[in-house]
Amino acid sequence: MTAATTSDTRFGHPKGLFYLFFAELWERFSFYGMKALLILYMTKQLLFSDDMSIGIFAAYMSLVYVTPVLGGIIADHYIGYRKAIFLGGILMALGHFFLTIELPIFFYGSLALIIVGNGFFKPNISTFVGALYKEEDKRRDSGFTIFYMGINIGGAVAPLLCAWFAEVYGWHYGFMLAGIGMLVGLFYFYRGTNKNVFQGKGKVPNEEVYNKKFLGLHTGQLVWFGAFLAVPIFALIVRFNQYEHYIVWIATIAITATMIYIYRSVGTIARKRLLVTAYFTILMALFWAIFEQAGSSLTLFADRNINLVGLNAAQTNSINSGFIILLAIPFSWLWAVLMKKKKNPNSAIKAGLGLLLLGLGFIVFAMSANSVDSVAKTPMWYLFVGYFILTVGELCISPIGLSKMTELSPKKYLAFIMGVFFSASFYGHFFAGKIAKLTTVSEEENMFASGIFGSITETVTGLTSSFSGPNQAAFEQLYQYVSVYAVFGVLTACIGLVVIMISPFIKKLMSGVH
Repeated sequence: MTAATTSDTRFGHPKGLFYLFFAELWERFSFYGMKALLILYMTKQLLFSDDMSIGIFAAYMSLVYVTPVLGGIIADHYIGYRKAIFLGGILMALGHFFLTIELPIFFYGSLALIIVGNGFFKPNISTFVGALYKEEDKRRDSGFTIFYMGINIGGAVAPLLCAWFAEVYGWHYGFMLAGIGMLVGLFYFYRGTNKNVFQGKGKVPNEEVYNKKFLGLHTGQLVWFGAFLAVPIFALIVRFNQYEHYIVWIATIAITATMIYIYRSVGTIARKRLLVTAYFTILMALFWAIFEQAGSSLTLFADRNINLVGLNAAQTNSINSGFIILLAIPFSWLWAVLMKKKKNPNSAIKAGLGLLLLGLGFIVFAMSANSVDSVAKTPMWYLFVGYFILTVGELCISPIGLSKMTELSPKKYLAFIMGVFFSASFYGHFFAGKIAKLTTVSEEENMFASGIFGSITETVTGLTSSFSGPNQAAFEQLYQYVSVYAVFGVLTACIGLVVIMISPFIKKLMSGVH
């Protein structure tokens, strides 16, 4: 295949990249816009309890990271990237628009539509970007950097706009704006398809398989039918999220059994590297379990116990993406400079730094209680500082992601190992829900009020669990938030230090991979 001509490129990259860039930007706009509103919509509009709202949110977010594995397989073998992206986009748009109908069947059905739709859209548009470049093309990394910038632009802008619409005009207008964003993304993708900027890539992989009929329907129609059939199943899982742990156990047993089989079937070096892939996956699951308080308990914390200025609680979800946009290029430059000077930390050290900084970020959130006012409100600048620190942590741990999985995994089992690594987000969101539920005030004895946890909380926050006088309920809720953040912040930071200390041992297991 000949190299792309100037007319086929824009700014040195395939034209198709920029259509995928805008499609993903608007899809992420819709996803993060809705995500920013969801926990507040449940607690303030639907009047769900904190416990119920957090359970639904955690189930929704964890399942969103399960379906891409299936969506990727279906696209690879049956319908191709293009049809998968269209199907996913339509399902997600329907999900956002149905959220404007305030009935339980539409609420849970809407979340399920987005879960299934994301499974078709998210993995395949990312894979499509890679398909635009030949394997040896040096522009590939730069192309993905541009593409991921679109993700974070969407993630930064969406909470600001959707939350503003929700606050000024009503919740349903915020969800409607998210749905419109999804349609705009589909429009860009459709336009790129019509202009043939993808040059035949992403089509049905095998027309014979695609057109094969079963019960009078060809494969493509069966996929659509199956996608809509899956919606009520996922809606029930979200509704009865207290039983989601059974799915976690089944997934864990299946993954562990397969990893043991792979371990026994490969050589000595591959075995060592396989252990490292499992190690990194566990660290990433821990990272997401703490980090993903952002969409649930941290949003409620911002709404109830922070003196917000210029932003409402839902809009604070844009802070992390905003910092990523500002810091991504400087960090990319920093790693390149350190690499030239042969001082670039290996991936095991970066993982430890990521966890250490994540823990410090949550310690900062907890420390805000030292400056609490008479109505249990804390200064907003703590929120920005905490987010800045944990964003730096995110940028430290992210390099161990997909690139390290491709280097460490046995080539024969690469697709499966990649799926295992993606499962870190599934586990992370599941346990994030469990942690977030600890921030709810209940009649039971507070596990963070005494013992070593109580000592950590008092040292970091300056608060104890004993309150009396006006605004007692507000102070009790504040204590619940900052005690959880203090304890888990300290624990995560300590784990980060341990990870850094054992990094020489992990580096040896990596057998030459940096």
